[in-house]
Parts: sequence; structure tokens; C-alpha cells
Amino acid sequence: MRVEPSVFYQPEALLRETRARIEKVGVEGHRVDYISFFPDGEPTLDLNLGNLVSMLKKELTIPIAVITNGSLLWREEVAEAVSLADWVSVKVDSVVEPVWRRINRPDRRLELPKLLEGIRSFTRSYGGDLVTETMLVENVNTNPEDLAELANFLSELSPKKAYLSIPSRPPAEARVRIPAKGAIRKARETLADAGLTVEGLTAYEGDQFDVIADAEQDILSIAAVHPLRRDALQRLLESAGADWKIVEKLLDEGRLVEKKHDQKTYYRTVS
Repeated sequence: MRVEPSVFYQPEALLRETRARIEKVGVEGHRVDYISFFPDGEPTLDLNLGNLVSMLKKELTIPIAVITNGSLLWREEVAEAVSLADWVSVKVDSVVEPVWRRINRPDRRLELPKLLEGIRSFTRSYGGDLVTETMLVENVNTNPEDLAELANFLSELSPKKAYLSIPSRPPAEARVRIPAKGAIRKARETLADAGLTVEGLTAYEGDQFDVIADAEQDILSIAAVHPLRRDALQRLLESAGADWKIVEKLLDEGRLVEKKHDQKTYYRTVS
């Protein structure tokens, strides 16, 4: 738990690694749509975020995407760093304090009114593509009144799209459940009635993952931020000409764990 940005990696080192990865991707015949800041944590906690975004845009000329929970956008230096990105997704799960705290479990030093005003201020001046994302959790943030308040707030931001997602992958807590279809439909209608262009991230997103370098390392890299469903992992191994023994080895070594969620089997790295 932290709220103060700090240095984690040197931008020059990350630039070298990213450049090498992009070159490898090109050799393999893949197209890169965005370089995305989507780490195992909150990207705006990186003090060097703005420096790295600027370096990447200058050297690689590939659009930059930043996916943030918006908790630090009230800080001027953070807002300036994020504004350098071409595409920004801001996560807003609720604008009701108790609901926000229950679903996001934020650091006690964070204040929701200050956070929301920071998001408002950022979106007024941001010139790139802005989208929002809301994670719907059964019996937590699907109350009609709470959704109406959320819709009003999101409409102030005028996002290009307002995404609605569900906990389709293993959540941090076992009690988290996917809302019923009727609740999801009602949430979409509420946001649409507020003039928002709504898109659901409620179906399985597919298994289009690729091994670019080393199968074992790439599996661990993906699973660190995106738990892999068993069928997606099987396809990834097949595309790399590898077999399931790699997964068994990583499980035996304790570097991967197997989790059941929504009657499916997922694999993720050990926290």
C-alpha cells in the first residue's frame, strides 16, 4: 500500500528492453497497436512515467496507452505525465464512498472526493482518446441508485467509450461474484441513458497471446498481469512448439499456481 510515486526502474533500461522486444515482434511478423502501461500495480506510482512515455514516443513512434485507477490524477505532475499518452483508460468503479472502499480497498490516505475531482480536472485538459472502465461486482456496485450516480459522473468526463467489465478471471477474494445478466444489462442501460457509448467487456476475451522469445518466461510475464485460462495457455504453447511439461515444471517450482473460477481453470504467477 503506497500513495507516493517513487522510482522503480530507470527509464533508459526500460527503453532498451522495449526496443528489443518491439524489434523481435517485428521479426515475428506481428503488428504493435500500442505500448501499454499496464503493470502489476498502478502505473502512476512510477515517478519516471512521464520521462519514459516521452522517450518511447520519440524513439519508437508507436502510440502509448496508460491504464490507470485514477487515484493520483489530482497530483499535477501525475496528470501531466499521463496526458502524454495517446490513449488513457481511467477506472471508476463507484462514486459512492462506502462502495468504492469495499470494491477497491484503497489506502486509507486516499480520499474519494479529491480523487474524483482529479479525474474531472484531467479529462477537461486531456487531448487524447479517453475511455473509462467500471468493474461490476454482484451485490456491491450494481444498486440502481449507485449506478445512476456513476452514470452522471462518467457523463461529465465525456469518454470516447465507457467500458463495463466483470470479474471474468480469478479475483483477489473468493467472495467476489459475477453479476446476473439482468444486472449487467441494467447497468448498460443506465450508462447509455446518460448519453454514454457503452461497451461490455463481459465475454471471454479470447486466447490471442503469443510467445515472442522464451516460452517459459513469456508465460510468466503474461500470467503476472493476466491470469491465463487453460485453453489459452494450451494454444500459446502450441504456437511456440512447446508442450504442457513447461506448465507442470512451473507449477512444481511454485512459480505458477492453478485457480478455479467460474467453472474454468486459470494459471497465474505467485504474488
